[in-house]
Amino acid sequence: MIILTGNSLTLEQMKEVLYRGQKVGASEQSMEAAAKSREAVERIVSERRVVYGINTGFGKFSDVLIDKEHVQDLQLNLIRSHACGVGEPFPEVVSKAMVVLRANALLKGYSGIRPVVIERLIELANKDIIPVIPQQGSLGASGDLAPLSHLALVVVGEGEVFYKGERVEAGIALQQEGLFPLTLEAKEGLALINGTQAMTAMGVVGYLEAEQLAFESELIASMTIEGLNGILDAFAEEVQVARGYQQQIDTAARIRRYLSDSLLTTMQGELRVQDAYSLRCIPQVQGASWQALDYVKEKLEIEMNAATDNPLIFDDGEKVISGGNFHGQPIAFAMDFMKIAVAELANISERRVERLVNPQLSDLPPFLSPQPGLQSGAMIMQYAAAALVSENKTLAHPASVDSIPSSANQEDHVSMGTIASRHAHQIIQNTRRVLAIEMICAMQAVEYRGVEKMATHTKNFYEKGREQVASIKQDRIFSKDIERLAEWLKTVEFSQFMKKLSFEK
Repeated sequence: MIILTGNSLTLEQMKEVLYRGQKVGASEQSMEAAAKSREAVERIVSERRVVYGINTGFGKFSDVLIDKEHVQDLQLNLIRSHACGVGEPFPEVVSKAMVVLRANALLKGYSGIRPVVIERLIELANKDIIPVIPQQGSLGASGDLAPLSHLALVVVGEGEVFYKGERVEAGIALQQEGLFPLTLEAKEGLALINGTQAMTAMGVVGYLEAEQLAFESELIASMTIEGLNGILDAFAEEVQVARGYQQQIDTAARIRRYLSDSLLTTMQGELRVQDAYSLRCIPQVQGASWQALDYVKEKLEIEMNAATDNPLIFDDGEKVISGGNFHGQPIAFAMDFMKIAVAELANISERRVERLVNPQLSDLPPFLSPQPGLQSGAMIMQYAAAALVSENKTLAHPASVDSIPSSANQEDHVSMGTIASRHAHQIIQNTRRVLAIEMICAMQAVEYRGVEKMATHTKNFYEKGREQVASIKQDRIFSKDIERLAEWLKTVEFSQFMKKLSFEK
């Protein structure tokens, strides 16, 4: 079980929860901190102190005082009115991540929410009662208000959930699990929705996929190097050390390890003096993507353990401060950076595909066709890769440079971080398909060169790949091959396979 404290959650732990069925619990100390914070809210209500979000309206209505007898109505009205999400729902794994991250943030003890509400979030995650949360509608400041409102609806027994493979009313799923809807008290609705958990959850899932994809890209590129009789000298350690970037050094080291006993690679001057950049500069380009991903990882792990609602309660309620921790700018920048980093993996991969299929760039059969002319082979696979790469370039435009004022100009600068995280996720899916295309072409190329001459690691990889996609003996519907291989690249099975190949940085 992963114990949430509000301070120590990691991406590796999130992977355990989201993909390996690990349950979550709350530390006693954190629950005590939450209870203490709740006591402060109840004192504020009983003393009739005027505090934003506890007994006032929200946003531009912050100066409107609310009578004590209407405090519960205030919270429910807040949740219902803010549940304005539209479009397709987030993937279930993202919504589950949102629930876990919101519970973790509330456990920091600055939000004034009752422990029973945190317990309910943990129960939702552990019982896989996953809120249906529309993807569109968040500006990424004032928190992810619309998405988190759809999450909060489930706590009060409203809205919809994914449960046991079906999309059902939340009340039905709660009833089947012996749970009852909660009535939100002062500040609790605001505490549930005022945070960055939608963009952060999408970022967590995106990062975990992107990290695996980056490792996969190096192994796929290694097979391409063999298919093109690539020159290994450019990957020499002293070349990488001379520049000094650790991620570049590590990328080159992994490729050298993958190709250590290959009979298909060459040395400079043996067939040609140097390779094109899409081969020779793999450590520099993909190492730079790793630099960006390392930055993203650092920011996500900070945000996963951050108090991002408003107001925050300090000193047993003596200080209740309205700040701006809900503003998603740090994650917006990180997501835009991840978009660029992953898009670049696709850019350079597509250029390697072109070298594999273009008869003017290698001595391989044109388009890797078994009967050039009669059969087109991989010709249109390169088209598909080019289309995906072009789409990525549009999606990679930074969302964080935009801002549209809201709430009658009270909220006059927003991050658009949730849009950035959604676009990053789309880029990752596109890039995986581009890499699947490269892998299909690379497997075909090494067959022409001689599979028996491959390195041990890449040959093992080739054999696993051939279990998914057969050799091209005749033209067929390659769309199915691309999708099948892309799905395989995403699986846990492949992650375990990579670990056997020293799948660590």
